[in-house]
Amino acid sequence: SAGRLAVTRREPIGVVVAVSAFNHPLNLIVHQVGPAVAAGCPVIVKPAEDTPLSCYRFVSLLREAGLPEAWCQALVTTGPEVAEHLVTDGRVGFFSFIGSARVGWMLRSKLAPGTRCALEHGGAAPVLVEADADLDDALPLLAKGGFYHAGQVCVSVQRVFCDAAVAEKVAEGLAERARALKVGDPTDPETEVGPLIRRREVTRVHEWVQEAVAGGARLLCGGEPLSESCYAPTVLFDPPRETRVSQQEIFGPVVCVYSCANMQEAIEQANALPYAFQAAVFTRDIDRALRAYRRLDASAVMVNDHTAFRVDWMPFAGLRHSGLGVGGIPYTFEDMQIEKLLVVRSSALQ
Repeated sequence: SAGRLAVTRREPIGVVVAVSAFNHPLNLIVHQVGPAVAAGCPVIVKPAEDTPLSCYRFVSLLREAGLPEAWCQALVTTGPEVAEHLVTDGRVGFFSFIGSARVGWMLRSKLAPGTRCALEHGGAAPVLVEADADLDDALPLLAKGGFYHAGQVCVSVQRVFCDAAVAEKVAEGLAERARALKVGDPTDPETEVGPLIRRREVTRVHEWVQEAVAGGARLLCGGEPLSESCYAPTVLFDPPRETRVSQQEIFGPVVCVYSCANMQEAIEQANALPYAFQAAVFTRDIDRALRAYRRLDASAVMVNDHTAFRVDWMPFAGLRHSGLGVGGIPYTFEDMQIEKLLVVRSSALQ
C-alpha cells in the first residue's frame, strides 16, 4: 500500500421503487422518499390504495421546493401486479417495501439481479412484566402502546408476558384503562382509538377474539364491534397459545396478557413466533433488564417503555419474518447509495 492514497465517495444507487403501507401514510412515505431524494435517486412511490392523498401532497411539496417533476412519481394501483412489474425491471437500483410479509417476500423473490432491497413487515410485539415492575408507571404505557392507532402498528403491544405474581393485576389494570378510552371519529381531538382501515378488518379481528374466548381466554373488556369500522379496545387474559391472537399479528385494538411461572418461560414464549421486531421489559432491576435485552429475539428492546416507541433517526428493523435490512432515515439514506473507492498511486506519496 506504500505510495498510494485512497478516497471513498458515495454515489446514488439508481432508481428507487418504494411501496408503502396505509397505517402511517405520510410518515412512511417520508421515510422512503425523503432519503431517496437526498441521496440523488429518482424515485417511483406506490402508496397504499386506501391512503394515497398524503403521498400525493408530499410529492407536490417536493416539486414546490424545486424537485423536477420527473424525479419523483407517485402512482396508485389495485393489487400487486404493477409493483411486481416495477421491481423486476433491471433499471431499479433499490426496492423499499413496507407492508405484509406475504407480499414483501414475494416481491423480493422477483427482484432483478443486483437490485438491493429493504423490507419492513409486521410483528407480534412481546412485553415482559417482572414481579418488581412499577405497575402505576407501566400500565398507562402498555395501554398507549397497545391501543393507539387502533393497534394498527407493526410494533404495537400485543403479547404481554407477566410474572404470575402480578399477571392478573396487570390484566385487570389494563382492562380498566381500555374501558375508559374514547373510540370514534379520528378527526375529533378527544378520540383516543379510531377506526380500522377497512370494514372487513373489524370482522376479522372479532373472529380472532371469539376464537380465543371459545378456547378458554378470559375476556376482560371489549370483544365486540362498536360500528362497521370501529372495534372496542379488548383485553384477553391467557388466550390459548395455538389461537390466532397468540400466533399472528392482530393489527387491531386487542392486547393479550399471559401468566408465566417465571421469566425463563416468558422469554421462551416471547421468542416462540417467527416474528422479531421491537420488544420491551418492565422491571426495577437493571440486571433483569439487561438479561432480557440479551435474550429476547428483537432488533430493539425498550426498558420500562412500550414496544411502539420510535423516533425518526433510530434504527428500525424487522428480523426473521418481520423484514430485511434497517429502516430509519439515516440508515435508508446510506442504503440508497453505493461506495466508490478511488486509489491513486503516485511517487509523491512515497
